[in-house]
Amino acid sequence: MAAPIVVHEGSPSDGRRVTVRGQILGLAHDDNDLIEFLRRAGPPDAWDLLDDPSWVEWRGGRAHEWDAA
Repeated sequence: MAAPIVVHEGSPSDGRRVTVRGQILGLAHDDNDLIEFLRRAGPPDAWDLLDDPSWVEWRGGRAHEWDAA
């Protein structure tokens, strides 16, 4: 089963698009932005999910890196 949260490849202007089950939540520029998007979406203990591949898939770059591609 695919992870429900996807942090996509970095954009040319920095930041990474975040989706949950295909729905775009926004463009995150750091872990705090990502946590805020997840808080609004409802997963409990979002900080604990960031490094769990069953919850979060980091595409096109390393986890927790937010600079342009």
